[in-house]
Amino acid sequence: MWLRYDNPDFIEPDPISIPHSFSSQKDCEVSGFLAATIAWGNRKAIVKSANRMMDYLDRRPYDFIVGASEGEMEALRGYVHRTFNGEDLVCFVEALRRICRTYGSLGEWFEGAWERTGDMRKVLAEFRHEFFDFPHPLRSEKHLSSIAKGAACKRLNMYLRWMVRQDSHGVDFGFWKRIPASALYLPLDLHSGNISRELGILTRRQNDWKAVEEVMTHLREADPTDPVKYDYALFGVGINKGL
Repeated sequence: MWLRYDNPDFIEPDPISIPHSFSSQKDCEVSGFLAATIAWGNRKAIVKSANRMMDYLDRRPYDFIVGASEGEMEALRGYVHRTFNGEDLVCFVEALRRICRTYGSLGEWFEGAWERTGDMRKVLAEFRHEFFDFPHPLRSEKHLSSIAKGAACKRLNMYLRWMVRQDSHGVDFGFWKRIPASALYLPLDLHSGNISRELGILTRRQNDWKAVEEVMTHLREADPTDPVKYDYALFGVGINKGL
């Protein structure tokens, strides 16, 4: 079932199309992170807004993030996607700038954190702390989920799937080879949660971190080495409203 959705036809209508529009790994990493950040609601609207965000970054997202002038940063304040506004975009670009200048890339940070901890739950917690470890608007914190507060961290887990999975079907990138796919967690959302309940692999009603852990016990039994490949089937069936 997952192969029905894990193929190039999945890319165009999905936010993963944003990093697929760039050729360099560093551009893919930062554009993917920002696209994942606003990935809630209608997929068509998400892709349109994420493309508009890339226009604000002059279609050179990594170079913009590490080297934008004060005036270029100020121009970002005109951006709006639902509750994610220009102030949030400035905050996220500044946070990414700190990480990229310090570690070289987002991938270097995540791979290093995984090698240090060996636990993706700790990586998720440490990343949020690192990301907001500078003076920033408190309102922007709501756009990066907190595993410490029990959130499902859907968008971060989706982003990690994009960057980590070695996907022979051309969808996920597999850039971060120092992190095994077995370490990943399901990007649990409304669609995958509903189908998981129909299949009997999720009993918890809330789509929170405890629900993610519950589903993952079943997915890891099905494939211990690449459990989140089933995200394609759970999400795809869910969004198409039927088994």
